[in-house]
Amino acid sequence: MTLLHFTNAQIIDPEAGTITPGSLTVEDGTITAISANDPAKGTMIDCEGRYLAPGIVDLGVKVCEPGERHKESYRSAGRAAAAGGVTTMITRPDTLPAIDNPETLEFVTRRANEASPVNVIPMAALTKGRQGREMTEIGFLMDAGAAAFTDCDRVVTDTKVFSRALTYARSLGALVIAHPQEPILSAGAAVTSGKFASLRGLPAVSSMAERMGLDRDIALIEMTGAKYHADQITTARALPALERAKRNGLDITAGIGIHHLTLNALDVADYRTFFKLKPPLRDEDDRIAVVEAVASGLIDIICSMHTPQDEESKRLPYEEAASGAVGLQTLLPAALRLVHADMIDLAVLWRALSLNPARRLGLPSGRMSVGAPADLVLFDANAPFVLDRATLLSKSRNTPFDGMRMQGKVRATYVAGREVYKG
Repeated sequence: MTLLHFTNAQIIDPEAGTITPGSLTVEDGTITAISANDPAKGTMIDCEGRYLAPGIVDLGVKVCEPGERHKESYRSAGRAAAAGGVTTMITRPDTLPAIDNPETLEFVTRRANEASPVNVIPMAALTKGRQGREMTEIGFLMDAGAAAFTDCDRVVTDTKVFSRALTYARSLGALVIAHPQEPILSAGAAVTSGKFASLRGLPAVSSMAERMGLDRDIALIEMTGAKYHADQITTARALPALERAKRNGLDITAGIGIHHLTLNALDVADYRTFFKLKPPLRDEDDRIAVVEAVASGLIDIICSMHTPQDEESKRLPYEEAASGAVGLQTLLPAALRLVHADMIDLAVLWRALSLNPARRLGLPSGRMSVGAPADLVLFDANAPFVLDRATLLSKSRNTPFDGMRMQGKVRATYVAGREVYKG
């Protein structure tokens, strides 16, 4: 029997919305006691007044197995996640080939269990090959362990196919995750439309494309009654529709990637391709609006939207460069920027990073309560550093935060009470 006592900690409880000094006891991988008194037996871990919180549950991580293992493997992604305080990765099915059948799903599950030091829960494609023409065998994939169904950044343009998939998913209680975007308007876009895009001569898309895509999806959710999650809501124009859908009782949640919360369209500057994302970075007014939406709970989940791209994919003219950025190791310090700027409370931030994604997927993690798994992160919220992308543990190091001053370092990460990282 393994008995651990974390003492002298600032314990973040996202469920209660509190941060309190105290100690925590872990027995055989499960939290068994939370107390203000330090116990006298077991292995003692002095937290030295640092924050102790549930490990981050990162919804929407891309691991490039099968097909592009040179960009990211389960071993490298797992190491990066552990170093970033991520104890559970919810992985995307946009691999080569796509994870659209039980055999491929079983392969990646086996690879993850063999190689990753953190929990890995895979999602599966909603349609075969992510082509939007024929839905996958949702029931069989659920039996094989799929946590949710998504075609990732590909919009299912055929509303009949999408509505049938939503109806079938509802009958099985499956969660569908979609990318709200009007696909014709956004095709080929590299940045958000506006004066800056015009000055740079880059193909752009209006932020209204996101609103149009969300409006369509909301109508289909209302028609089918399905469980739905919008992977990224990044514009102020989409927020009233989201708020109205929630008020009307639809089973809808929304997420946002950390880069859209902490960067804006001007960061593209002189065609810096590490800042090319999908959807593209938005105006500062949009960024402020979505930060406020996270603080109020309108946007439920913050994720890294970890998307590894190799140097050859990024060292191209801006229009031709691949979209996406890595984020497993930078998610925590980037999110703490919002805390240090007094834009969001730390306990509220942790609700979006850990509790809400776990709840949405029906996982027992993300909680700091007796009986919850001891998936924990110990971190110093104020430790300053300059990010050097060469130190990242991902195989691909396409981070827009390279060279930036940041605050917040992970000191230790535990999965089921087992230390998987020490910083």
